[in-house]
Amino acid sequence: MVLYTSPFPNSFLSVLHSFSWGLIFPCYWLADRLVGSFVPTTYEKRQRADDPCYFHALCIIITTPIYLALLVASLPFALIGFLLWSPLQSARRPYIYSRLKDKNHANGATLLTEWKAAGSGKSFCFGSANVCLLPDSLARFNNVFNTQARAKEIGRRIRNGASRPQIKIYIDSPTNTSISAASFSSLVSPQAGDNRTVNAGIKRTTSMEYKGDNCGSNNGEESREDKGGSGEPHEGEENTCIVRINGEENGHMSDTETDTVNGQARASGPAEPSLEGDAEMSKTPNHKQKEGDSGSLDSCSASRESLVKVRVGDGTVDQSTVNNKLLYKASIMKKTSVRKKKHTDETFDHEISAFFPANLDFLCLQEVFDKRAAEKLKEQLHHYFEYIVYDVGVYSCHGCCSFKFVNSGLLFASRYPVMDAAYHCYPNGRGMDSLASKGALFLKVQVGSTPQDQRIVGYISCTHLQAIAGDTTVRCEQLDMLQDWLSEFRKSTSSSSTANPEELVAFDVLCGDLNFDNCSSEDKLEQQHSLFTHYKDPCRVGPGEDKPWAIGTLLDPEGLYDEEVCTPDNLQKVLESEEGRKGYLVYPTSKNHGSSQKGRKASLKGNGRRIDYMLYTEEGLYLEWKVEVEEYSFITQLAGLTDHLPVAMRLMVSTGEDDP
Repeated sequence: MVLYTSPFPNSFLSVLHSFSWGLIFPCYWLADRLVGSFVPTTYEKRQRADDPCYFHALCIIITTPIYLALLVASLPFALIGFLLWSPLQSARRPYIYSRLKDKNHANGATLLTEWKAAGSGKSFCFGSANVCLLPDSLARFNNVFNTQARAKEIGRRIRNGASRPQIKIYIDSPTNTSISAASFSSLVSPQAGDNRTVNAGIKRTTSMEYKGDNCGSNNGEESREDKGGSGEPHEGEENTCIVRINGEENGHMSDTETDTVNGQARASGPAEPSLEGDAEMSKTPNHKQKEGDSGSLDSCSASRESLVKVRVGDGTVDQSTVNNKLLYKASIMKKTSVRKKKHTDETFDHEISAFFPANLDFLCLQEVFDKRAAEKLKEQLHHYFEYIVYDVGVYSCHGCCSFKFVNSGLLFASRYPVMDAAYHCYPNGRGMDSLASKGALFLKVQVGSTPQDQRIVGYISCTHLQAIAGDTTVRCEQLDMLQDWLSEFRKSTSSSSTANPEELVAFDVLCGDLNFDNCSSEDKLEQQHSLFTHYKDPCRVGPGEDKPWAIGTLLDPEGLYDEEVCTPDNLQKVLESEEGRKGYLVYPTSKNHGSSQKGRKASLKGNGRRIDYMLYTEEGLYLEWKVEVEEYSFITQLAGLTDHLPVAMRLMVSTGEDDP
């Protein structure tokens, strides 16, 4: 299958499309600004409440007639542009495939080595998020604004979180298995290629070993001791760091140790300033980095109590190294942040994390509707992901029953090459959803090859279902179509047979915003859909019941800018408590409660509305391999930028072979 790298088959149509959109854009921009000026966010309302002179109201009175006059003047040009633009959509391709040509800018892609399926297995990490990148006037109805700046910051936070090395923590105490969530979420270790031991005084208990991948000759004996044990990384795990914890039973960090670490932090100097984007993001006040904000790893602000530079080796880092390499940072863990791991019967790790998982391999985004924002987001993501599929969907009346003003909002990013891609539009959208070409994006990626030159592939699907409450029948129909399209895509892209397999399928993952949860009584039909007999939901016990650790992914828009939740760390802390979740997550609707979630103390079912899903299946995979969930995360790194919580899942594909 040919992947489309441009929206139109020839340059003439592309130029004609650009010309027609150039005629439409002034009218579109003016209308967007005009409507947006009358839809303030809660942040703006708080800012205006402190304005005794009503300056903003005066600005609206002055600018509204100007916008209206310019809008009327631009309408004839917009009409001409629309008459050119609309018929061109019949020739438009359903997506754009972008591959980074200069790999020096893809920090994540350079870390990959081809998987040969020779070891015991390999893990793959998947992420999904609804980022609410609508035109600014529409985004304001979800209490977010400044779409263009948000798109850039979302991309920066995702790539910064994913480019961290993966940290593995092994606890040697037989009586204590507790570990702070900060150790998973906040520790930042050396970048790829820095094969040195970090000898800083970062301690969790009485002794902590902190080693990078291929630590060098200094740790040769220790590395040999680790081989064959539980701490041995699987084949293909790049950029992995190991933290060993020994000592005190209670797992607390002593005052002396804390003072030692903080002293080293003060000696190491101020944190490295952000290298890009600060000027633009300063225009959006709610996105400024605040104390405790760990959303951007290159922020001057600290995560948890402080963000420090770590000295490398036995000497100090000279200024030239500072200018050319990202200095190592680590979050200092609070003495009071230790908690016992709950639900120990679970077979995989689960957490609420302030960062996207390290070594994120695949990313599926929803509601990337604004095309200019999509370009900004793509530019940022290309610093980590080499392959991106964006601008997915159809426009006008092409391919769907009703007129489509915006695309599907789906975007896919990958560190592995895409082999095939297909898109289908749901034809049964209703209400406002019918104006967008919501649908499903199906992808086939190559993740390696065997010594016998058999390709190792994986399937990933991303979708966004009908959003309007009460449209249960519509969503069930869309789930039916989704299953049929999944089966068709697997059959049409398979190039092997059972007798002579040319390809080995390692995984099949489905993710997206399904717009129903597993606890609401109104969503019973969706909860019992046959899709969940073929695909497994790691957070689900059965229809109508989630696992105790699963939390909702839909935030209460009214509280997005509250001080308690406006940073990744703060939101993480709030969501770890039941009372915090009741205050800032949207819960299943109930006749006994109003729509506002703030301050609710009543007993509620579940832990919020979990409408963003990560599903996987074991059907149709290579029979001799086994797929298991290794880790599941609810992510707070996009706090203040969207009204959804991203989710991530790490799958382990076990081959059953021993390491050579």
